[in-house]
Amino acid sequence: MENQKLRVAVVTGASSGMGAEFARRICMDASFDFDEIWLIARREVRLADLAKELPKPTRTLTLDLTDSISYKAFALALEINHAEVTLLIKAAGFGIFAHATEIDFQTQLDMIDVNTKALTALTALCIPCMEKGAAILNMCSLSSFQPVPYINVYAATKAYVLSYSRALGVELRPRGVRVMAVCPGWVATEFFDIAEKDHPGAVPNKKPLWTAAQVITKALKDFKRGRELSILGFGVRAQALLVKLLPYRLVMRIWMAQQGMARNR
Repeated sequence: MENQKLRVAVVTGASSGMGAEFARRICMDASFDFDEIWLIARREVRLADLAKELPKPTRTLTLDLTDSISYKAFALALEINHAEVTLLIKAAGFGIFAHATEIDFQTQLDMIDVNTKALTALTALCIPCMEKGAAILNMCSLSSFQPVPYINVYAATKAYVLSYSRALGVELRPRGVRVMAVCPGWVATEFFDIAEKDHPGAVPNKKPLWTAAQVITKALKDFKRGRELSILGFGVRAQALLVKLLPYRLVMRIWMAQQGMARNR
């Protein structure tokens, strides 16, 4: 049985927030079939603490997804364990709320690397390890649907993730592999600790503020219903629809007014 496959679920961004909550929930849900869960994030201690909570065999991979060397380490882990990936959840990501001139060059590139490059790389590495019945869940955002001043790089990366998820779902459907994008509004996680680190209160209007548990409860329900997109809350769904119908300049003006950011530079 030397070459017997190890069925794994992989969760990125697992040290906190959405990733950690996803890990907890799929381990308690018998409808998700895997032998071992792999947790990926930079914070080793946080991953170890979460691993102690989980009722499933757990492996922690301390990887910095801004560094492409991490992709090689992950690929090697898949290979040496003869891994079959039954579920891939990509919750790693971050955003910064500030004027474009106030965000340093490297931070903007890191945001792109984590939110889009790493997500794409891990997907590409996992697809050959997936069989019929496997699934990919990508964390997007309400920002995926519109250009958003003062968080423009983040919103652009999430637009990429949404477009990528939708098209990838069509390509993988004949193989029996599902793809779903999760597009919440504001969620009460550590996201804001980073997003507003240098500009406290940069986003004054965060209502409604959902919990990670609420978003994931809805996401798992939608996944089991066969949906390709999960959006929590009538207001969030309405906004995602309206921004398709309104001129993009008006959409941005409304956003600026909501946040009290109507200012010139």
